[in-house]
Amino acid sequence: MFSKDIGIDLGTANVLIHVKGKGIVLDEPSVVAIEPKTKRVLAVGAEAHRMIGRAPGTIETVRPLKEGVIADFDMTEKMLTKFIDRLGVKGFLTKPRILICCPVKVTAVEQKAIQDASVKAGARRVYIEEEPKVAAIGAGMDIYQPSGNMIIDIGGGTSDIAVLSMGGIVTSESVKVAGNTFDRNILQSIKKNERLLIGEATAELVKKEIGTAFPGSEEKSIDIRGRDLATGLPKAVTVTTPQVYEAIRESLGTIVQGAKNVLEQTPPELSADIIDRGITLTGGGALLDGLDKLLSEELKVPVYLAENPLTCVVAGTGILLDHRRANFQKK
Repeated sequence: MFSKDIGIDLGTANVLIHVKGKGIVLDEPSVVAIEPKTKRVLAVGAEAHRMIGRAPGTIETVRPLKEGVIADFDMTEKMLTKFIDRLGVKGFLTKPRILICCPVKVTAVEQKAIQDASVKAGARRVYIEEEPKVAAIGAGMDIYQPSGNMIIDIGGGTSDIAVLSMGGIVTSESVKVAGNTFDRNILQSIKKNERLLIGEATAELVKKEIGTAFPGSEEKSIDIRGRDLATGLPKAVTVTTPQVYEAIRESLGTIVQGAKNVLEQTPPELSADIIDRGITLTGGGALLDGLDKLLSEELKVPVYLAENPLTCVVAGTGILLDHRRANFQKK
């Protein structure tokens, strides 16, 4: 059996894997459940994610990636190894070649950590590409022409903003505010205003169900349960859309400012192209209701949500793997 080339979107919230010839074969949360004393891995991905906030003291759930980069090298390596082994892409005497994505402007040390973790997980050769470039390709943008294309990729840990032309990044910024930040904002707001302690999963549910980035959106409400900070007993409260908007408003402003900074650094000719073509939104965080409207209003440029925002990065790795095939074979 021969090894296959694989592309990995190593995200703070989720890991997605594309196998050449098969398409996207894995989409699982970036979570590892371990035995604290021995550090033995008990579960990874969706199985581990179900344990968050529900596991006994004998089980610890770990998110090995923070803000788009590796925070826990050993756990990242173990998680990747489990995922890659599950796919059966390793041959008897061969290992797969891996194309993996990282945020823009990561340090050389952070890139090396991603590369080393991939090699230890079973890669023969590792290629690293910047996430917004790969997301743009996966979203169907033609970035190889001498014209400006702008993308905002909002993941779990970072929002990567870039202007691309002729196959490269012209200007870019990586903002450490994204989907997970919104969850934390909501959790803290409910704790402060409702005196209710909730978990990450509940905060994420509130964001998905009634969250909005645009004031004046349709008002919705959701009933949530948690622990009353005053009595320590279970309690239910109702949370509304305006409450959620207020909780995340400051974080939204940080992303908007990041996009403005990139536009201010963009050469005039490319700026003209962006006015014509608009800005493409990708990543799981891009699914927040009204985010395209907010960015369009603030940046004075049309903003479009990609067709499959969650899978643009990993789809882009598949396209790049096809383009690199000749180079792979030479090596």
